[in-house]
Amino acid sequence: MRQVVAALLTGLLFGFGLALSGMMNPAKVIGFLDLAGAWDPTLAFVMGGGLLVSLPGFWLVRRRQGPLFGGAFQFPTRKDIDWKLIGGAALFGVGWGIAGFCPGPAVAALSTALPGVLLFMAALLAGMALHRLTMERTQG
Repeated sequence: MRQVVAALLTGLLFGFGLALSGMMNPAKVIGFLDLAGAWDPTLAFVMGGGLLVSLPGFWLVRRRQGPLFGGAFQFPTRKDIDWKLIGGAALFGVGWGIAGFCPGPAVAALSTALPGVLLFMAALLAGMALHRLTMERTQG
């Protein structure tokens, strides 16, 4: 039960931060990504603030024996760069630039029930299903 409460509170805090920072507003995000036009640098401060909070947090976490509400930490082990990583990063960036959403803010923006958000989430879920089907065929 503690894990569920901790996850809920963390998700609510994250969603509140996304709403407060403007990350749920596609126009603001696209303005940040538009370096050649009317560039809006305010999201750079949001990212910088996120780094100021997360870097000390990661430093503290790596010194603990284990998580507060779980068995063991799960840190990435792979360090190689392959075509899947590059392709996935490129698709993420193109999708973010076109739609103005990335998955976290889009989930938070579901609370608005705006048609653009619902369409983005439908496309996101379809893309995830297509990825799963494709990976199952190539690996299995």
